[in-house]
Amino acid sequence: MNNPDVDIASLGGHTMGTTWQVKLVAARSRDLHPLHAGIQAQLDAVVAQMSTWEADSDISRFNRATAGEWQALPPSFDTVMQCALDIAQRSGGAFDPTVGPLVALWGFGAQAQARRIPDPATLAATRARCGWERLQWQPGRLLQPGGLALDLSAIAKGFGVDQVSTWLRQNGMHAALVEVGGELHGFGRKPDDQPWRVLVESAPEDDAQADHPPRVLALTERAVATSGDRWHHFEHGGEQFSHTLDPRIGAPVTRAAAAVTVVADSAMQADAWATALTVMGRDDGMAFARTHALAARFVSRGAHGIEEHMSPTFEQLLADDRAGAA
Repeated sequence: MNNPDVDIASLGGHTMGTTWQVKLVAARSRDLHPLHAGIQAQLDAVVAQMSTWEADSDISRFNRATAGEWQALPPSFDTVMQCALDIAQRSGGAFDPTVGPLVALWGFGAQAQARRIPDPATLAATRARCGWERLQWQPGRLLQPGGLALDLSAIAKGFGVDQVSTWLRQNGMHAALVEVGGELHGFGRKPDDQPWRVLVESAPEDDAQADHPPRVLALTERAVATSGDRWHHFEHGGEQFSHTLDPRIGAPVTRAAAAVTVVADSAMQADAWATALTVMGRDDGMAFARTHALAARFVSRGAHGIEEHMSPTFEQLLADDRAGAA
């Protein structure tokens, strides 16, 4: 039964080169301006720490540090670094927070060079500067081994979503759907006691070509993130190069899936795992998701058009939601 004193309010803004939106259940009489300012402040803090586009950010200072220099990490940066290294290890390097120089070499990111295929010598020299195994992390600080450049763009947006959700709860919000650049987290329930439901992102042509129904997820204490080649890529010599780098070979992912979606407890985890599975590719990525009980969905372009593959854990989430809605 609806409570006439509360309603769903929508707030939005810009951050990390994209947009953010928050839908929250609040009293009709509540002044939303402090909430908007607080949400923006949380996201601005993530940018100030982890954006390679900001010269004075913590990550930029680390990337400029001399070999052998330890840098203190703010608590939020430390949390993200610990998660990034854990997923790097568990994914066998498919996710790697040290790909910054390679991202730039292939023409992406804040320090992007010309978009072209690098010569073998330059590629080899750049790869030698990368590698998550070179990082020496201790709680609260990180050692610059020399020439290493962090890039947290595949995990920072998700963390920003989590930070906003946490901050909203700390400020008396019991239900909200938080979105930053397509990464989402939902908690609590709407005034009609229904969960927050979201349409899973797919390829642009998915709706027109696919023979499967739209996939809708209920986000109750869950997060969802999607990665794929629909966002950033370039073409050279008739071949398409994705903005997602495979750190294991130092080159863009070839034949990247149109969309890889991961559902997890936190948006930080979902964000990073979506990238890792994209790098692994459909077959290896789905095998990994099944083995490790990850809720994952691949949408790829096959010989006969759009193909969809879901892990058992992802299928179970859809089944649970259908049962709950029945």
